[in-house]
Amino acid sequence: MEVVVPPEARGRRIDAWLAGELPEVSRSRIQQLLEAGEITLARQGRLKANYRLRGGERVRVRLPEPTLLAARPEAIPLDILYEDEDIIVVNKPQGMVVHPAPGSEGGTLVNALLYHCGDLSGINGVLRPGIVHRLDKDTSGILVAAKNDAAHRGLAAQIKDHSMKRIYLALVHGEVAEPRGRVEAPIGRHPVDRQRMAVTLKNSRPAVTHYRVVEHFPGYTLLEARLETGRTHQIRVHMAFIGHPVVGDPKYGPRRCPFAVPGQLLHAGCLGFVHPVRGDYLEFTTPPPSIFLQVLEQLRRAKGEK
Repeated sequence: MEVVVPPEARGRRIDAWLAGELPEVSRSRIQQLLEAGEITLARQGRLKANYRLRGGERVRVRLPEPTLLAARPEAIPLDILYEDEDIIVVNKPQGMVVHPAPGSEGGTLVNALLYHCGDLSGINGVLRPGIVHRLDKDTSGILVAAKNDAAHRGLAAQIKDHSMKRIYLALVHGEVAEPRGRVEAPIGRHPVDRQRMAVTLKNSRPAVTHYRVVEHFPGYTLLEARLETGRTHQIRVHMAFIGHPVVGDPKYGPRRCPFAVPGQLLHAGCLGFVHPVRGDYLEFTTPPPSIFLQVLEQLRRAKGEK
C-alpha cells in the first residue's frame, strides 16, 4: 500500500505517524517493518524509525504474509463472554499478561487464545496474533480479539475513529471535587524512565480521558473513566497527572499502598462495538474482581463508621 503524508504531519516521526494511520499495526511492529526495509519512501528507499516527515512524501508499506507463530498454545482457562467465527470476547484476570514478550513468553492471554481458538488474525505479528487492543498486566476486564484479518481491520478502524465504547472503573487517591471531568493531555515515553509513560509534548500523541465520580470515600474516589483515545497506560498517567493516581499503581502511584492489592485497582468493565463482519452492535459488562470489591467494601464500612 502507499500512504501520502499530509502537510500537518510535518515534523513527526514516521513510526509514530504510521501507528496512527495504520491502527491495526502496532508501533513496535511498524519499527520492525522499518528495520526490515518493508517501509520505504519513493526515490529514497529504506527509512529509519526516527525519520522526520516533511509532508507530501509517498510512503510505501509492505505487510509480509504472517509467518509461523512464535507463541505456543497453552491450556489456560478463559472467562469467555462471547465467541463466534470472527471474534472472541474475554474477561482478562488481573495479573495476566496479554501477549508474549521477553520475560513473559508463556502464560499469556495469547497463549490461551491460541489453544482455545486454533487460529487468530496475523496482522499484528507473530507474538500478538488477534490482539487489536490490550490491557496492562494488572488491569482486569474485557478485551476483544480477532480470529481473522477482516475482523481485525474492522475492530481497529473503530478504535481509530473513537467509536469503540471502553469504560473502566478506577479507585483513585484523593477526593475528586468535580462530578465529571475531561483530561486532554498528550502522552509519550517518560524522558528519563523508558519503562514509564508521561504527559509530555515531546514525541507524544494526543490523549483524552473522560471521567465521572461514582462514589466518594474519605481520601479516595471511585471513578468511571471512558477512553476517547487509547494510549499506553492512559488512564493511569492521566489520573496521576491531575493528582489522583490509581490505588495500587506501582508505576504512577504512591510508593506505599494502604491496601494489600497485587496491582492497580483498574477494571475494564464495559466494552461496546459494532461487530466487524455482521454490523450489529454488541456490548459487554463485567463486575470488578473480588480484591477490588473487597477494598470498596472496606472503604464503605469505614465511611459508615464516621
